[in-house]
Amino acid sequence: MAKRDYYEILGIEKKATAEEIKKAYRKMAIKYHPDKNPDDKEAEAKFKEAAEAYEVLSNAEKRQRYDQFGHAGVGGAAGGSGGFGGGMNMEDIFEQFGDIFGGAFGGGGGFGGFGGNRGGGRVFKGSNLRVRVKLNLEEIARGVEKKLKIRRQAPADGVSFKTCSTCQGSGQTYRVTNTILGQMRTSTTCPTCSGLGKAIDKKPAGADEYGMIRKEETVSIKIPPGVVDGMQLKVSGKGNAGPMDGVNGDLIVVIEELPHEDLQRENNNLHYDLHVSFPDAVLGAKVDIPTLNGKARIKIDPGTQSGKILRLRNKGLPSIEGYGTGDILVHVNVWTPKDLSNEQKKIFEDMRDDPNFKPQPGRGEKSFFDKVKEMFS
Repeated sequence: MAKRDYYEILGIEKKATAEEIKKAYRKMAIKYHPDKNPDDKEAEAKFKEAAEAYEVLSNAEKRQRYDQFGHAGVGGAAGGSGGFGGGMNMEDIFEQFGDIFGGAFGGGGGFGGFGGNRGGGRVFKGSNLRVRVKLNLEEIARGVEKKLKIRRQAPADGVSFKTCSTCQGSGQTYRVTNTILGQMRTSTTCPTCSGLGKAIDKKPAGADEYGMIRKEETVSIKIPPGVVDGMQLKVSGKGNAGPMDGVNGDLIVVIEELPHEDLQRENNNLHYDLHVSFPDAVLGAKVDIPTLNGKARIKIDPGTQSGKILRLRNKGLPSIEGYGTGDILVHVNVWTPKDLSNEQKKIFEDMRDDPNFKPQPGRGEKSFFDKVKEMFS
């Protein structure tokens, strides 16, 4: 099932301001809030969907990538949901965006005191990991699956946890004081477990204070065709693990495009400089042009002028959104020799006064500006 447009989810226009985006999200989140819609799976799905849309559109950089490349630009094509709602649970949403609800649902962060675990200790999310993946144009053209070796924090083998004896797993300690207005109950983060509600029971050798250890892991990621340099793809849950059975962070994959030996990229089009000899330009010829799938033979018509642009349709790069394929634009450059023998010079001297060799640009010859316009059409 295709993912819905983020602007459509929040009911806003693409030119909406940051404040309008925030107000629209708050309206949607309150409407589908789990406390207002208990045991309603459809409302919960819409609540997560709105959070996913807000997580992207409230971030200027992510919003720009989304506007340019759609869901694929913010990780939608790289394993998992690629977004917020599917890869993170309700605790994550309230931990990151709980302040938006204000006092609409009581408690500190929204969901009946939902600062972390509902009725339990806080849930910590592990940090994200970031890696760069180098791709050549051939890999970008067809899409590729890469296996990446990463070192990430994970629970050590054999680690076990127990309920914190101070807070009994709630992550909070409470104190009741008598005032002239009656008894007042206050809560603070448990000093023993720092709000986790858990403590280490068995810690294997080499593990840190949270029972974590660094492990090497191989992660497979499918990179879609048409990605661009600097694009970031997200693999949900493959970052560092959260302490005490917390939520895993994500793996952020940054695309680095390698230069091609012959072709230069411009969006989905590719450019190639073709140098032809003077005789080939005069008499015509057939030449081979490098493409991303081998060679393509093209015809140079007799009398071809330097600066002419030939177009090989659909030989460029695919659109990451699936809207067709770019072209290869061949720029013809007539090569003028610098060193001539006396005999060769004599030949050209004889041609100098020949009317057929004098420049005679006619209506059939396109101007420089016409060529540029044609190139981008």
